Amino acid sequence: MNLVLIDDDLLVTTALKTILGTDPELHVSATGGSGKEAVCLYERLRPDILLMDIRMKETDGLTAAQTILAEHPEARILLLTTFSDDEYIVRALKIGARGYLLKQDYDRLIPAIKAVYNGQTVFGTEVTEKLPRLLRSTPETDLCEYHISEKELEIIKGVAEGLSNREIAESLYLSEGTVRNYLSSILAKLELRDRTQLAIFYLTHG
Repeated sequence: MNLVLIDDDLLVTTALKTILGTDPELHVSATGGSGKEAVCLYERLRPDILLMDIRMKETDGLTAAQTILAEHPEARILLLTTFSDDEYIVRALKIGARGYLLKQDYDRLIPAIKAVYNGQTVFGTEVTEKLPRLLRSTPETDLCEYHISEKELEIIKGVAEGLSNREIAESLYLSEGTVRNYLSSILAKLELRDRTQLAIFYLTHG
């Protein structure tokens, strides 16, 4: 698996290469120090994963990610930062980044990279804890084009707010089995794999 690392702090880049070098499946093809370099390196190398810092002196990571994803929506971009800023999280999700990890989550880095490579979306623990609050503040979502019914939308909102199937069932006066059936149908309609992706979908389509 080929990776490109982007961070304007050489010490961080060196540390990341050391950590990733402990896994024989991972190979760092190149490193860079700005969003501009990230765009150029992605175009030239088309890595399996682009691991990139957000705050950088020249072009920031979010702007670079947006530029790359506009041309290559299939790009797997994992953002690594020291900031769990709400605005950063929402922007990262809306532009289509595959993950958002805090740098202090070094122990989750390799598993996160492999999860992103396999098509999953990943977040650091602190970011995950923020998602329900961010989702509650999301404007009403129009999912008519996806043929989502009002009842299905209520269930999606429940998932986005972090409710369990039992809690959703109780709030909507449904059986837990009915909620499970609804969720299976919703995931199939939206071509999503799990509850996390469903919550992200709700946020990004607000």
